[in-house]
Amino acid sequence: MAWTWRYHEADGADPLAGDLPAESFTSRGDAESWLGENWAELTEGGVDRVVLLEDGKEVYTMSLEPAE
Repeated sequence: MAWTWRYHEADGADPLAGDLPAESFTSRGDAESWLGENWAELTEGGVDRVVLLEDGKEVYTMSLEPAE
């Protein structure tokens, strides 16, 4: 199994690939831990929302916007 993240801007569009990391993980826990360590870099790159994928199938979507 491959676990990956897909990145989106607030309007739902994919952000420019630019310098955004394209990581692949062997477990969901590794993918989630990586996000916990790198979310600030992603928001600086224009990411507002992430989607966790398992072998290309959407598992869940999460906002990186601060809670109000």
